[in-house]
Amino acid sequence: MNITQIDTRHGTANQHSFSHGNCLPYTGVPFGMNFFGVQTTDQKGSWWFHPEDRTFQGYRLTHQPSPWMGDFSHLLLTPVSGIQEKTSLFDIQSSYRPEESTFSPVQIQVEQMRYQIKSTLTPSMYGGVLTIDYQQNQNGLVLTLPGRYQVKQLDEHTIACQVINFSGCEDKNFTFYFVIRFDEPLVIPVEAAEGEDGSVLLSFGDSQKQTVHMSTSFISEDQARLNLKREENFTSTTYLKNSISEWQTYFNRVQVEHTDLTHTETFYHNLYRMFLFPQTFYEIDENEQKIHYNTLNKTVEKGSLYTNNGFWDTYKTVYPFYSLIAQEKYVDMLEGFLNSYEETGFLPKWLSPDERGLMPGTLIDAVIADAAVKGIGRDLMERFLEAMKKAATVQSENSNYGRQGTYDYLKYGYVPSDHHESVNHTLDYAYSDFCISKVAEMLNKQEDKKLYQKQSLNYKNIFDSETGFMRAKDKDGKFRDHFLDIRWGQDYAEGSTWQSSFAVYQDFAGLINQYNSPKQFEEKIIQLCNQSPTFNVDGYGFEIHEMSEMAALEFGQLAISNQPSFHYPFLFSYIGKPEMAQPLLKQLMTQTFDASPTGYPGDEDNGSMAGWYIFNSLGFYPVTPGSGEYVIGMPLVKKAVLKLSNGNELTIKAEPNLPQQQFIHQIERNGNLHEPLFFNHDDLMKGGEIAFQLGIVPNSKEVKMEHLPYSLSKK
Repeated sequence: MNITQIDTRHGTANQHSFSHGNCLPYTGVPFGMNFFGVQTTDQKGSWWFHPEDRTFQGYRLTHQPSPWMGDFSHLLLTPVSGIQEKTSLFDIQSSYRPEESTFSPVQIQVEQMRYQIKSTLTPSMYGGVLTIDYQQNQNGLVLTLPGRYQVKQLDEHTIACQVINFSGCEDKNFTFYFVIRFDEPLVIPVEAAEGEDGSVLLSFGDSQKQTVHMSTSFISEDQARLNLKREENFTSTTYLKNSISEWQTYFNRVQVEHTDLTHTETFYHNLYRMFLFPQTFYEIDENEQKIHYNTLNKTVEKGSLYTNNGFWDTYKTVYPFYSLIAQEKYVDMLEGFLNSYEETGFLPKWLSPDERGLMPGTLIDAVIADAAVKGIGRDLMERFLEAMKKAATVQSENSNYGRQGTYDYLKYGYVPSDHHESVNHTLDYAYSDFCISKVAEMLNKQEDKKLYQKQSLNYKNIFDSETGFMRAKDKDGKFRDHFLDIRWGQDYAEGSTWQSSFAVYQDFAGLINQYNSPKQFEEKIIQLCNQSPTFNVDGYGFEIHEMSEMAALEFGQLAISNQPSFHYPFLFSYIGKPEMAQPLLKQLMTQTFDASPTGYPGDEDNGSMAGWYIFNSLGFYPVTPGSGEYVIGMPLVKKAVLKLSNGNELTIKAEPNLPQQQFIHQIERNGNLHEPLFFNHDDLMKGGEIAFQLGIVPNSKEVKMEHLPYSLSKK
């Protein structure tokens, strides 16, 4: 599928109380420093676009990774005609026809009905071009500049602006520089101005066509002008050709076929979402060297840097996918994350633009460990091990950085209940300890490996054998009173104990042992799935949108609408019964995902949920990043060809693949029967063929212990 066939409105029909993805219609190059989108309202905060709105307020230059994070360094460009006595968005907005507009990753095209203006915006890494066709007279462009701003005219063809706006940042004067150059000159000079929440009308007289070249920088006006100079001879056709080429570089690496063509459309719309985040936060100086702005020290530094990424979400799917088909980008991102550590003293958790300190755990550890066991970025691992160990042993005075409750975790072997979301912190720290042990193992640091492998079993310290759940303990080792299994919040992050108790990625065999028998564990997972999606709000005091999204689906407590449940169908593989999950996986893919504006069951989150769909469509899933394994699921594709980072090709076939084929009958790998319930990364990177033979009834088999997926405590 071609990138121009993607509609960026996928997953954009949202409101604060219910999410169908909480996506925005982003036009930009892969991992672009900026994105552009159509703004339809300024009355709903972070939800500034809805596909059913028919009002166009302008092209928004944006850096918003999620409505829950908010935007930063954003501004608006609105073509206008006629006399504009007022330039507020309310006064200049126009109706438009969404159905006649183009919402593509490589281009936006809009006709403003009020002004009869047709315009096209095409992006580049650091800027873009806006072509405007006017039908009336007294034509212009309004710049809406939120927050603190400055604007000045450099010459009759060029304007330079600065804006300072963000939801959170270490640098309270974090500035975004914006330079625009017009083919047709300004007819009214722009007076230098500064202020707060302002707008500027740029007048082009009766010119019927205007081409606006834009360039940006987080470093300086001079850098923005340098970025513009590199593109000054680009035509709009050149911008479009380059943007398409950059996208197809990634799209061409994955070719799929489905029996149902709508599934192919859904697949590629999700593939587009996989290459938006994290966003580039570095630029290229006059010596062609990478440089970036350090918001903590307020200095310009050398090297890569990336932003707009929450590792709690993305470690599960995004980076494991890059490990297959985009290793070169993965390495550059790792270098950027290491730069974040060296400049702040802690590895990042949620960057936007710098550390926001949200969500439990330090799950970048999984991104690092997964790279380490796959041989990606090996020369970075000595410094990464130092950084991971620091977060595991040193508690920052600033709660945004590193682990929370670090010293209590080390003292008690769990995070006590006086810490918010203590259960999730404990489980995430135990998994991170496992990840540290894997990096230490790769580096032959045996003492570190032994210590952190032992600590990775700390999940056992909060397991309640009477209820079969993970529960919060106080410092005296007593479980919290008045336990209710459907109560969300308090001790749990964005869920109840049902959504939180099975996050033992490193040791499901050990968790099963806590239930005394695989049969009891199996009964627990069946109970999880075969009950109503009910919830109690006491921990929050109100209904949060994740509760509403789980309740909207009839999949029990398996809240595929949020990341903590992503691996739940695969729990059956750890008791040797993958056939119990295969129909479930197929139903989740076909009933809760599509290519429409309501195409997701919950927040998509920077490629995380898109990655879940991509992996499961292919028939395997990285349950435990850091293990080097992918647990086999249930393919939705009829055929897929992956062009791997080492140049090899992996072909996946699943036949016949009609709705009635709910089960895997058998699997062949390069013509040989494949019995393990997982694939090994190193083996997949050799390329070749995986052939799934599907069936309409389950083909239950006795599974050997060595064929079960990875666990520390395999019997």
